[in-house]
Amino acid sequence: MHSYFAKRAAYSALDLVARQEEEIPHGQNFDTGDIAYIAVSACMVLIMVPGLGFLYSGLARRKSALSMIWATLMAGSVALFQWYFWGYSLTFSSTATNGYIGNLDSFGLKNVLWGSVEDTIPELLFATYQGMFCMVTLAIIMGGAAERGRLFPAMVFTFVWATLVYCPLACWAWGPSGWAGSWGVLDYAGGGPVEIGSGVGGLGYAIALGRRKDKLLLNYRPHNVSLVTLGTILLWFGWLGFNGGSALGANLRAIYAIFNSNLTAIFGAMTWCLLDFRLERKWSTVAVCSGIISGLVAATPASGVIPLWASVILGIVAGVVCNFSTKIKYLIHVDDSMDTFAEHGVAGIIGLLFNALFGADYVISLDGTEHDGGWLNHNWKQLYKQFAYICACCGYTLFMTVVIGYAINYIPGCHLRTSEDGELRGIDDDQIGEFAYDYVEVRRDYLAWSPPTTNVITGATPDNNPTTPPEPVASLEKSA
Repeated sequence: MHSYFAKRAAYSALDLVARQEEEIPHGQNFDTGDIAYIAVSACMVLIMVPGLGFLYSGLARRKSALSMIWATLMAGSVALFQWYFWGYSLTFSSTATNGYIGNLDSFGLKNVLWGSVEDTIPELLFATYQGMFCMVTLAIIMGGAAERGRLFPAMVFTFVWATLVYCPLACWAWGPSGWAGSWGVLDYAGGGPVEIGSGVGGLGYAIALGRRKDKLLLNYRPHNVSLVTLGTILLWFGWLGFNGGSALGANLRAIYAIFNSNLTAIFGAMTWCLLDFRLERKWSTVAVCSGIISGLVAATPASGVIPLWASVILGIVAGVVCNFSTKIKYLIHVDDSMDTFAEHGVAGIIGLLFNALFGADYVISLDGTEHDGGWLNHNWKQLYKQFAYICACCGYTLFMTVVIGYAINYIPGCHLRTSEDGELRGIDDDQIGEFAYDYVEVRRDYLAWSPPTTNVITGATPDNNPTTPPEPVASLEKSA
């Protein structure tokens, strides 16, 4: 994305107005193939949002399954509204010069209609495509709210977080005057804004929410692995548009990024599955899905930067490191229920570091972008640039997320966490009133279930027949 913004920085909103006044015919130089490719890629990225909903729903308990789908879909909706309202302008406005965040020159997508990207695709299409990135990032963060977060305050958090965290991070990497992009940091498709932003953001949100009750964490396991698999497949499909479309055209770099993404995904899957097999001597489907996602996340910043053979190494390293990183939440006592930090934050960091070590100028130049690459091209200084960028993204995201979370907690009616009773009954019952499964209304927690004093079948009471326990009206599920 960097070559476009390096050129676009020379223009201002006045140039766009002048072009309109001169009645220059717009669109005559647009490449219809590029337009079609980026439009389809945007639709592919959009499918990642419900994919995340299915993934999180399958990983949660039955009594909170539907709430995860609701949270991801609505977080994506709020994020896209924020993007239209002022998010795009705060990220990509061409007249901002501070290197940290944009201005409001493109508020409400003003002055965007007649713009173009490299004179091949409309700027409005680019804004649409980038809006999908914002949607996915906020949907990922909702994993930190699993089984205990209230939904309305989560949406307030979504709008504020997108404004104060995502927009600055994206501006640093891709904005016309962003300090990271101008400095030469290699972040192809969002290792900083999307992966570190969502992974560390999800961790920060979990910190603000607090841990689930220890009783509810006993014997915890995904309730529907089929939904986990379905969500992973949708994510994999969408990710090819995410990484491939980041070349901003139907070019060779896009194809290279797609193949790199697939390589890291499959090697991440095999590595994670083998690591879990050594513990239980079982071939886990959840392990396969986790490995695929860790590989795809690691490929996000690197798929358009490193050679194909390096992606094999990247997939293996991501599978190993992310697998062991799932234990970090126990060390720091943070209930990162969907492992957003281990899967997204850590994998994003690994991908950014691989850019410094294996970045190749011939891969980067496949779409006409010029860069010195990484250590493969003897560009030794790229490592400290990538490391500084990682530290800046992690530190800023964690600090701002925790501050935003605790601040929203003090807004009347916006307490982030549900009550203890609501947590026990499940977020579906407490916040939605609808259920993913109609039999979830039956109380599942045996210790919390109070049997009737009169047997509805025989009419006997415990006093009349003390040796025969009352029969329940409906059978209980063994686990939530």
